[in-house]
Amino acid sequence: MYKSPDGDIIDCVHIREQPAFDDPLMQSHVIKDTPARLPYTINQTDKRRVWQVWNQNGTSCPDQTIPIRRTVVGAKPFKKSHWTDVRINRRTVPYAAEQGHEYAIGGLGYLHGIYGTAATMNVWDPSVERGTDEFSLSQIWLVAGHYNKDDLNTIEAGWQVFPDHYHDSQPRLFVYWTRDTYQKTGCLNLECSGFVQVSNQFAVGSAFSPTSSYGGSQFDVTMFIWKDANDGNWWLIIDSSVIGYWPAKLFTHLAHGPAELVQWGGEIVNTQSYGQHTTTHMGSGHFAEEGYGKASFFRNLKIIDYLAYLQPVQEFTLYTKHPTCYNAQKGHSEEWGSYFYFGGPGFNSLCP
Repeated sequence: MYKSPDGDIIDCVHIREQPAFDDPLMQSHVIKDTPARLPYTINQTDKRRVWQVWNQNGTSCPDQTIPIRRTVVGAKPFKKSHWTDVRINRRTVPYAAEQGHEYAIGGLGYLHGIYGTAATMNVWDPSVERGTDEFSLSQIWLVAGHYNKDDLNTIEAGWQVFPDHYHDSQPRLFVYWTRDTYQKTGCLNLECSGFVQVSNQFAVGSAFSPTSSYGGSQFDVTMFIWKDANDGNWWLIIDSSVIGYWPAKLFTHLAHGPAELVQWGGEIVNTQSYGQHTTTHMGSGHFAEEGYGKASFFRNLKIIDYLAYLQPVQEFTLYTKHPTCYNAQKGHSEEWGSYFYFGGPGFNSLCP
């Protein structure tokens, strides 16, 4: 057991005793080894170490154990939005519906299916209204299925600030999934069965450190999510560290086939608790046009094809609900490939 400087309690739990195996469907599941054949070019990424607050001094759990953050008593549940179907890239694909959730996201539907994605995002500590069940996050979505049939499958990972769940305002690594449009399934981190962690160095649900600062250093992480064609499991990799996987048996569409849509970007909840649009920040709290050093970004957008090659994204669609509250702006450069800035402060003189 470790006491993190930020107050988190981290327990080193035997890898077989993690919550993923509480589900009867997982009782006979054999934990998978890291695939020997990762998507081409992942092994050539920067070998830097991404730190979290709990292990800044190099702490890690022993072999055959994983770090699990103790859930705070009284933590509010994490509720994701329902989705609807829209046309994008000449295809009908699911997109997040209203219901108080607001977005500034880029999306791509690919005719031949999406077997994973990679992107680099910077990490901020946005202001979130407390006592409102609101959160702010930056994440990747992989999606398949249909909203109208309640069989939407999603795989989601990124960072989130959720004070009423974590009891602080730090940006924390999170993972999520559902197979029925958030009806009866939908699990955050390791708080119920689902995601199988294999890393003894990352604690899902723990805070990243350092974070980006205005006009100063930009702390970013590169996330890969990839479907292993041999068994259908979806793996999460951060820079060069393999974190774990979502077993194929959790899903319907994503168990046997690729994703139909990939999205990258920001999401907030607007509860209008004070009779006006929320002041919760998305990303850094700065609009996209303020650019590098102020705005949040996703850069070097890539998808993974059926041959496990990382393909640079050329064209993608931006979506925002209220661009006077949160917006997005895309571009392309030799260094960053396809990218976009996004975010905003929420309530202001122009924001409804």
